[in-house]
This record gives sequence, structure tokens and C-alpha cells, in this order.
Amino acid sequence: MMPHLPPLPALTRSEGALVDGYLAALDLLGRINPARGHHTYSALCAAQALVSRARELREALTVMHERGESELHARTLGRALRVLDGERRAALVGLPVPDHPSDPFGG
Repeated sequence: MMPHLPPLPALTRSEGALVDGYLAALDLLGRINPARGHHTYSALCAAQALVSRARELREALTVMHERGESELHARTLGRALRVLDGERRAALVGLPVPDHPSDPFGG
């Protein structure tokens, strides 16, 4: 059974594209992260895909700007990111916690 998720806040189509593109970029950056990765080929594929995701993000922001959507509503967009598992996905971009607490460099 699927867990009950809070409802996604109301977003414009462009805000939805921004959130989707941002999360996709986070996923790709997580795959590229050299502290978490294992193979250069998968990191290379993710880096290549990141280029097109960056273009999509630029397009979503361009549309928002051209329509007069001059502000990013951080609270609403943040809620959408949390509902869509953004915190876990963003954590994959950072450095992993060292295996042993006495070795802060994880070596």
C-alpha cells in the first residue's frame, strides 16, 4: 500500500516545470557525485543528461520571467520539493557521512 502523501501545492505550469527540472538535475548531480559514484561511464552519462536538464530549467525560468512571474515563491516551491522527496534527493549531492567517526575524511 502506498503511503499517504500530503497534497502537492498549486503551481503554475512553469513552476511545475521548474520543480521537475530542479529535481531531475539533483538526481543527475547525485549520480555524478564522485564521493558516491563507482563508475565513470554512469557519471559521464549523467553529466551529458545534465546539459539538457539545465536547458529545460532555463526555459522554465524564461517563460516565468516573460509572463511576469517575477518572484519565486520559496515556501510553496519548498513544500512541493519536500512532497516530491527533494530532501533525500538533495542529500545525494553532498558528501556521505564518514564510515568511522574518528576519520573525518572518510578514508
